[in-house]
Amino acid sequence: MNRLRAAWPSLSELFIGAPLWGIQMLISAMAGLYLRNSMETSHVLDLAILYFGGGLLSWPFNLLAGRYLALGHQVEARFAAFFLVLTMGTVMMTAFLFAMDYRIFYSRWHSPFGSVIWMFQFVFTGASAIYQFLVLGLGLFLPLGLACLFATSLALAKRMR
Repeated sequence: MNRLRAAWPSLSELFIGAPLWGIQMLISAMAGLYLRNSMETSHVLDLAILYFGGGLLSWPFNLLAGRYLALGHQVEARFAAFFLVLTMGTVMMTAFLFAMDYRIFYSRWHSPFGSVIWMFQFVFTGASAIYQFLVLGLGLFLPLGLACLFATSLALAKRMR
């Protein structure tokens, strides 16, 4: 419990860091989209909201988990902890948001809520969406997202003592 309390971030770290991380992921996705196809898609706004939301909503979990794993370690281990947690947490949250959007779209053709068939449809629609995001969406985190990830992980590792 003391370790969790020591890892708990301040409110300013949460409320300032979350939009900053969201903006970094937004810029990363837009740069990736520009490099991929000169942003020639009708879904630019949807993608911008998705990647910003993934960064914004994942930040509190990422920060707490990263700080928890980094406690009591040298700067190299702290960097690795933040790098891993920011990578996994941001990708998972963005994939989750994509899956929920996917689910909303396909829900009109699904069985009534709570039925056994609905549960199968919910699980397999979500799994399909996550797979599709991992195949098509991860590339939008590159190349700029990797630089943002490196810089943010380094800053967090150096800031924490």
